[in-house]
Amino acid sequence: MKIREKIKMNLKAFIENGAITIVAFGDSLTYGAFEHGAVDFENVYWNVLRKMINGVNPAIPVNVINSGIGGTNATNSLARLESQVLSHSPDLVIVAFALNDISKNKGTDAYCASLREIFEKCQSIGAEVVFMTENMFNTYVADDTPEGLREYAAKTVEMQKSGLVDKYMNAAKEVASSMGVPVADCYSEWKKLYESGVDTTMLLANRINHPNREMHKLFAEKIFDIILGDENEKSMEDISMCEEATKQ
Repeated sequence: MKIREKIKMNLKAFIENGAITIVAFGDSLTYGAFEHGAVDFENVYWNVLRKMINGVNPAIPVNVINSGIGGTNATNSLARLESQVLSHSPDLVIVAFALNDISKNKGTDAYCASLREIFEKCQSIGAEVVFMTENMFNTYVADDTPEGLREYAAKTVEMQKSGLVDKYMNAAKEVASSMGVPVADCYSEWKKLYESGVDTTMLLANRINHPNREMHKLFAEKIFDIILGDENEKSMEDISMCEEATKQ
């Protein structure tokens, strides 16, 4: 049963099929890292997404398993794919790797091969898969960047401005497209903001690579749109109605 169908389950279908299970598989962004040393599981994108789905049908539990670990990349996460993703028999797997793959820069071939293996193994157990492109790095070293991170911040500026980040993101999208994996292209949204004059470095909670809470909402909305498809507009109306009802 597709996740969009499970969202609309009645009691009989719920008894037969159980709750919705989502696994978020990624790096520190998925883990819930925000400001340097700060973790916020309440406002990370997958929890915002969970609330949005429950807004459509509050009667169906949405269990999200956080399989994001800071410092990991697509390649070294293959070893934990079975135990931390596939073993949960998820309805949906959100795959979000790029930031550390780019920082280590072992080449897009290795990165894409790892993504392909992740996608294939998730699809082989019948899970739906969404690939989420991550955010831009900082475009300058902000004055409030922690002293111990300023050297690294200068390196990520170069990665962003040299086109390296674009190269990885575009390669990943090509792999996803070739495998029929829908892309929640958040990176392109960041680029649009940057090109329109928005200071995107200020949208990073740690001023390097961790989006602030408002931008995590963007990630959730992009994935929600993919899940609900043409029904998204109707579903957003339902969410608004639910929110109004809770205020009364």
